[in-house]
This record gives sequence, C-alpha cells and structure tokens, in this order.
Amino acid sequence: MNAWPAMQQILLDGWVLRFSRGFTKRANSIVPVYPAFGSETDETLLEKIRYCENLYAREQLQTVFRMTSVNAASAKRLDSLLEARGYQIQERCDVMTCALSDAEPSMDVNLVTLDQWLKAYCHLTGMGEPAASLHNVILGAIAGQCAFAVADHDDEPQACGLGVVEHDLIGLFDIYTHSQHRRSGLATNLVQGLMKFGQLAGAARAYLQVVAQNTPALKLYANLGFKRSYEYWYRIAP
Repeated sequence: MNAWPAMQQILLDGWVLRFSRGFTKRANSIVPVYPAFGSETDETLLEKIRYCENLYAREQLQTVFRMTSVNAASAKRLDSLLEARGYQIQERCDVMTCALSDAEPSMDVNLVTLDQWLKAYCHLTGMGEPAASLHNVILGAIAGQCAFAVADHDDEPQACGLGVVEHDLIGLFDIYTHSQHRRSGLATNLVQGLMKFGQLAGAARAYLQVVAQNTPALKLYANLGFKRSYEYWYRIAP
C-alpha cells in the first residue's frame, strides 16, 4: 500500500492511472484517453485491463475506471468489455460549465487558508483521519491558483467550497452545505464568490461536477447559468 506516494499518476499507452491510497474514486481510478485506443483490438484492451487489475491489486485497491461520454463510440466499446468482466456502474455525474461573462458573478467570498478550510470541511462532512491528511496532501499539491472559501456564523462553519484556476478555467470542488443550512442561499453565494475570484484571476469559464441524481444541486447550478457539457461514470471491479 505504501509503494506509491500519497499522490501518484502514471501513463500507460494513453491511459492515466491514478493512485492516492484509496482516497476517493477520482484519485484512484483509470482515465482512458479514448482517441489513443481507437484502433486497438479487443484482445489488446483486455490485456491492458488485466495489467491494470494486477497493478491496483498490488496496491490493495479495487480497480476503478472513470468513463466519460466524450468520444462515445470508443467509450462504449471499452464500457462493454468492462461490463462483460463484471464491472458495475457507480456514481453517474454531470460535468457542467458556465461562461463567466454570461454569469456576471457579483458576490465576494470569505477566503481562508488551506488548514482553516480543511478544518471546516471536516467539521461539515464528518471526515476523519487518515482521509483528512490525504486530502490535505492532495490539495496542497495543486499547482494552480486556489481559493478556499468558508461561510460561517459565530465561528461555526455552515458551508464551504474551493476553486482552482488553471489557464482560462476555474474548477469548483467540494461545495458542501450543512444539512441545517441548505436552501438558504449559502451555496449560491459561495459559487458566485468563487466564480468572481476566477474572473478576477483571468478565467473565462467555470466548471463543476455534480451527481446526476442530485436534483437540488442541478437546479441550483442551472439557475447560476451552468449547462451540462458531458457525463462520466465509474466502472467498479467485482
């Protein structure tokens, strides 16, 4: 389990293999670059799948593929091969995008340090050790400009979220509101504030990921101008 650092990714013939000691599926999954295997035979793909299975088994991790609707024909072929091997679908998500020039974000956001943000995030979500330590390492290694935002009252966190600026994009992650404070406008204010941060940092578009069954979140983001760009899902080994 300790063969890799807290975060590691390697490239295997067009597939990106991510390892982070089991913290989140996204950070411990295989991301196929579909154009790279458009001409590969099923036998070659199966050989690569088996190789990945052995590699993740060595790290005592379940093999997980992160599939997307981009390049649908190639995705469907690999998805079918994984299904035939018993891989199950989990967590369908939508990736939504918004042009910041269309959204005209106007809210300011309360920015804090990574340590302060992580403390608030753990308080809100109930995340404990060692997951919090791994999350800290992952966030601390981000190369882009980051905004860590917390909405609190009397030093009690009520909502949090973070934004990462890379080139002309800002990605919004870990948007979370305490159950007692949902539908109060906190998430809207946080997202708008992070979008404004991105705009001031030179970003032109924002993107985020949301579970496809999370109807309230989908409605909130749609009201802010976000539109569905594509979907992704996980194929989990049996």
